[in-house]
Amino acid sequence: MSRLKLTGLSRSFGAIQALDDVSLEVAPGEVLGLMGDNGAGKSTLVKIVAGNFRPTKGEIRIDGQLVELHKPIDARERGIEVVYQDLALCDNLSAASNVFLGREPVRRFGPLAVIDYPAMRMRAGELFAQLKTETRPRDLVRRMSGGQRQAVAIARTLLSKPRIVLMDEPTAAISVRQVAEVLNLIRRLRDQGISVVLISHRMPDVFAVCDRIAVLRRGQMVASKRAAASSPEEVTGLITGAIETA
Repeated sequence: MSRLKLTGLSRSFGAIQALDDVSLEVAPGEVLGLMGDNGAGKSTLVKIVAGNFRPTKGEIRIDGQLVELHKPIDARERGIEVVYQDLALCDNLSAASNVFLGREPVRRFGPLAVIDYPAMRMRAGELFAQLKTETRPRDLVRRMSGGQRQAVAIARTLLSKPRIVLMDEPTAAISVRQVAEVLNLIRRLRDQGISVVLISHRMPDVFAVCDRIAVLRRGQMVASKRAAASSPEEVTGLITGAIETA
């Protein structure tokens, strides 16, 4: 059974057809690379799965169950988490505070409620250990490398024990060493049985970590195949239109 199954998804914005009859499946513990040129429909597809947009038509199934995602909280409740390109981190806060941002545990003393910082640091430390990252709960985000920031954003998704994690350009604008660190984080999500949809323009990263690759062009799905059965040259041809379908 597919962890995520999209069937006939379409989305229009007035006269603009952003997605046109897109179908896609992601298995449990699979990393899917979602590729396409700017304006191909990648962000629209992810925002539909994340609950930001509703499809004009089509259906979404999670573990075989038909779902309707009217808002982001609906997606989170069904085990879908998103790591956006800007990461949405607060530079002036610690790693632990960012992991729990908006979901801070509290201790109550009569009518008073106090944020439980020791519990936050302990749980954040467990999540960082789970990801095998050197990031520490007390570290300030503004002093972190790009790879460490990604670790904080990914650890935040693990709080809700997700089934699907959507990642938007996680290796953009970071060093080669940090790219390797982020790719290892993605592999660790896969090893835990979490399905990952990776949006990226970086061909080497996609082929290094993805089990399958899907290509969108002008809002249509033109390929979805095993990464081992494709090549960077073929994917480039699919993105540009030199190759129609694969």
